[in-house]
Amino acid sequence: MAEGRCLVVYYSRTGTTKQLAERIAEMLGADVEEVVDTKKRSGVLGFVVGGKDARLKRLTAIEKVQKDPADYELVALGTPVWAWTMSPAIRTYVTEQKGRLPAVAFFLTTGGSGMASTFEALAELCGKAPVATLGLKQRQVLKGDPSAPIAAFVEALKG
Repeated sequence: MAEGRCLVVYYSRTGTTKQLAERIAEMLGADVEEVVDTKKRSGVLGFVVGGKDARLKRLTAIEKVQKDPADYELVALGTPVWAWTMSPAIRTYVTEQKGRLPAVAFFLTTGGSGMASTFEALAELCGKAPVATLGLKQRQVLKGDPSAPIAAFVEALKG
């Protein structure tokens, strides 16, 4: 993949996935697109409603995106795992951009479990298998040293 031909797209409610996305983008020299959910998802109520919306595969209103994924060779999609699946904001982005997505890669953050089911759901929704995946626990991103798995993911994308 040519440098700069990758777009890192992510949604983050608490900042953990954002931190991972920014690190991946910096290592790749990639452009970044934050998906902004217009529904209030902060606090305990936002957490509970967000999990319910994710489990029920609901779409949500998102702000208009600025970058066209079709202009890139690869789109790396990042989401927190909510109720064993992707966030409604990333589900909405993929649904809206599905026909414009080139090759894809997925990266996830989770406080618990659900990585495998989220990778499967993303691949199914995108209609294609990812070229690489990365799943990290929240504590790895915030308090650990995730350098090795991030570097391996980035190298797979540079392939």
